[in-house]
Amino acid sequence: MVGKNYIGRRHFLKKTAGLAAGAIAFPYVVSSSALGKAGTVAPSNRIVMGAIGIGWQGGNNMRGFLAKDEVRFVAVCDVDKNHLDEARKTVDEKYGNKDCQTYHDFREIIARGDLDAVCIALPDHWHAIPAIAAARAGIDIHGEKPLSHCLREGRAMCEAISRYGRVWQTGSWQRSVANFHHACELVRNGRIGKVHKVEVGLGAGYSDYANTKDQQTPGPPPKELDYDFWLGPAPWAPYCPARVHKNWRWHLDYGGGRIMDWVGHHVDIAHWGLGLDYAGPVEVEGWGKYPKDGLWNAPTEYEFTCKYTDGLEMVVASSFPGGTKWYGDQGWVYVNRGGIDANPKSVLKEVIGPEEIHLYKSRDHLQNFLDCVKSRQLTITPCEVAHRSASVGHLGQIAIALGRKIRFDPETEQILGDPTATRMLGNAMCSPWHL
Repeated sequence: MVGKNYIGRRHFLKKTAGLAAGAIAFPYVVSSSALGKAGTVAPSNRIVMGAIGIGWQGGNNMRGFLAKDEVRFVAVCDVDKNHLDEARKTVDEKYGNKDCQTYHDFREIIARGDLDAVCIALPDHWHAIPAIAAARAGIDIHGEKPLSHCLREGRAMCEAISRYGRVWQTGSWQRSVANFHHACELVRNGRIGKVHKVEVGLGAGYSDYANTKDQQTPGPPPKELDYDFWLGPAPWAPYCPARVHKNWRWHLDYGGGRIMDWVGHHVDIAHWGLGLDYAGPVEVEGWGKYPKDGLWNAPTEYEFTCKYTDGLEMVVASSFPGGTKWYGDQGWVYVNRGGIDANPKSVLKEVIGPEEIHLYKSRDHLQNFLDCVKSRQLTITPCEVAHRSASVGHLGQIAIALGRKIRFDPETEQILGDPTATRMLGNAMCSPWHL
């Protein structure tokens, strides 16, 4: 049981972190009604949460946390008023009051001063800035995958989480599912011998959320959406429905297509099964096909190969079935969201002994984050691990775009002997936004 002194210490650390960084803090009192109907968790042990980005995935995450008795949601933030209104209604109905506060600007919700944690679910080009601001304010963070929009933003996020002592959980929830956990333990414990190759399938093409001609035609943004704020650090471009909300992932100014949409899932699992959570490739090369017309410009077909220091190869391709497949000198193991398979089949019946490698176990991804907020332990998908998974995608995108092999030092995170590729490790941001 976490006591009152612990909660008080968390709030003290948050306040001092904010003051040290020169953050603006507004005095804020959480009303007694905001705590809602009585539950089984004492008010002193409840985790006060807010949400930044409450559309598709953000709304799912918010509802997941709302179901947790130890959480009290007090605020939501989005640049789309329709999202805000729906989220506020959901929170207020949960607690039987009208106390949920709404914010248009993420800086205002962060400056409240009473949040223990925040869940952030924004387009990739907005991942780094709010996350770093929340960490600086002493707030723990559940953030979506992929960790970042470019490698340098990911490194800045990791440094902020470490500097301010925050708990971070990435939405790479497959680590909290039994078949992925079991597959990785089988591989880590040598059930298929020494692994020499991994195949990772991330899918091809686009999910056709809004790809008709009228949806790609520029026009005035809807009155409920602050489109300029939505663009934020990205280059200015005219509004059209195919550019925003679910569709942003298919444009490289905001996302990274199938590669970045899924690298935080299946490459993340590949690294976990290999024991490479804190490593990276030393060479990357590949090819990709880009659309010849239309708004979206992320690769629709692609294949790139990553070589690691011990000679291991990871091939990431749109042609592979979605999931992760490890090849060893004694067989293979394949896992996806549909289940697990192996050759020989007897591998699937193997029991991991008490003296063997047992990986971090979670069966509830959101609960794992909440438990770590209280214990201050690492989550099952901490920031540095998510950064290494996302880095594979960032490097693959660079190699595909340039059409040549790049050499990478995973210790210094520098591309070797290629100034053009090195510049692509970061993205320019439109003023006034910066890391």
